Amino acid sequence: MSTGGPPVRVADEEDLQQLPAVEAAADELFVPLGITDLPLPATAGERARAWRVLVAGRPVAGFAVLELVDGAVHLEQLSVHPAHGRRGIGTALLAASLDAARQSGADRVTLLTYADVPWNAPFYARHGWSVTTELTPGLQALRRRETELGLDRHGPRVAMVRVVT
Repeated sequence: MSTGGPPVRVADEEDLQQLPAVEAAADELFVPLGITDLPLPATAGERARAWRVLVAGRPVAGFAVLELVDGAVHLEQLSVHPAHGRRGIGTALLAASLDAARQSGADRVTLLTYADVPWNAPFYARHGWSVTTELTPGLQALRRRETELGLDRHGPRVAMVRVVT
């Protein structure tokens, strides 16, 4: 997939094995914010069940996990290893996510994220996502799951959407 940034591809089995370590490293960025108890990274087997997993780098420097939720592509997870941060990997993964949505016939990409963490909602907003309060049944279920996991105790969570053009 060509996104104008680092090359992005669909993950293979070798890539999937690397994702938990990338996610764990990326989660360390939350520690200075006092967020030290995020859920454990998903296993390679769990990620293999996703609708699509996109990766950048070899070895993997960043990844995006995509699911199908209520006719939309849902960006379930975006992680970039901090050693590779600020090099356009997250931006390339977002562009590839939009491409995947477009190719699948979806009209939007949704996500759930922290409202006030700089590399969360503000990052997505800079790339065309907007906060929405119109949650489909699937997004409502995902928000309930986040609440059950205790993610809200670290700050407000928001749903965001980007229309695929």
